[in-house]
Amino acid sequence: MNPINPQGVSQSGADIVVSGVGEGPGPEIMAAATLDGNKVMSSDGEHVGKISDIMLDVRNGRIAYAVLSEGGFLGMGANLHAIPWSALTLDTDEKCFVVDIPAQRLKDDPGFDKDHWPTMADARWGESTYSYYNRRPYWLESRGALENDPTLGADEL
Repeated sequence: MNPINPQGVSQSGADIVVSGVGEGPGPEIMAAATLDGNKVMSSDGEHVGKISDIMLDVRNGRIAYAVLSEGGFLGMGANLHAIPWSALTLDTDEKCFVVDIPAQRLKDDPGFDKDHWPTMADARWGESTYSYYNRRPYWLESRGALENDPTLGADEL
């Protein structure tokens, strides 16, 4: 199966580890709700939490972050972390995501609580978050790709 990529743009989303082809829409295209509650493992194999939300960049048509819920009981007292989508790998065999950092580094991230969300549209906050996970922000990648596109004039950038 060839993944959908009509523009031939390089991948900037989550990687997928899959053995075989299943029935239905996944794993290349999935309903966001099916990913809520999926467990998340660190790069060193520790269970670090579950996906609680998937945050969409509505204006640009991209997934901006997955929100990881760490600790707490029934959502009470949980610490939340915004993880860049590109820092995750979906492991369909294990039915989980793997975040590309060790568990201790994730625990050292102060995160936020359910009543005090950061301003996720703030570019400085976003760049800091992406940097923490060793990722280049997708909005900078998109801008670079457009600037290097010889078919676009300066007035189209």
